[in-house]
Amino acid sequence: MKSVRQIVHIDEDKCNGCGLCVPACHEGAIHIVDGKARLASDILCDGLGDCLGECPQGAITIEEREAEAYDADAVKARLAAHSSRATDVAQGGCPSARAWSRESAASAVAGSSEASASQLLNWPVQLHLVPPAAPYLRGARLLICADCVPFACADFHRDLLAGHVVVTGCPKLDDGQLYIDKLAVLIAQNDLESIDIAFMEVPCCHGLVHIVRHAALQSGKEVPIQLTRVGIQGGLDHPEI
Repeated sequence: MKSVRQIVHIDEDKCNGCGLCVPACHEGAIHIVDGKARLASDILCDGLGDCLGECPQGAITIEEREAEAYDADAVKARLAAHSSRATDVAQGGCPSARAWSRESAASAVAGSSEASASQLLNWPVQLHLVPPAAPYLRGARLLICADCVPFACADFHRDLLAGHVVVTGCPKLDDGQLYIDKLAVLIAQNDLESIDIAFMEVPCCHGLVHIVRHAALQSGKEVPIQLTRVGIQGGLDHPEI
């Protein structure tokens, strides 16, 4: 039944699709569609506005309008579906998702020079496909890397990947809440030595930092986190969290 109540309004003209509002919405009511934040359904929004302070463009406001009543059961079902999707994808039988690891980069393909040898220690790397209980995650130095970083960082293997288990994702195009739920389980189940987050300097990519911070809080584990920001031209710096 519809009634006049407070509910989130997203100004698509102001929204740049950075995705920072997605993990800030604890009900999973906001997602990114065609590069813009959108309300998935009126019944998922409680109108409290936890997402407002995360929007750097001021694109999110609270308005009063006629809308379907907030449905807490629908929110629980949506969050449970996100969590289930993360598990189902990770445990799928696709050959591309079959996990493997190696103890060090010393087992790189024979004939590669030391300078060009791959530093990849695990497969798969896409966060959707990585099983949270994969043996290579136990006690790992985990690199959580935005998809575009390896293209901008010329010495990615040497400067960022070496000695790390890596997972990758896009905070703008992928489902942020799904990533939060999956990373929370991954962090909770493994005694990670550290987490390094590598993200691009563009505003939307900083959403990866928020995703990991929310996941770490949700996991209840204390893990040291370090940031590496990569410039479009390849420069690196390490901002404070």
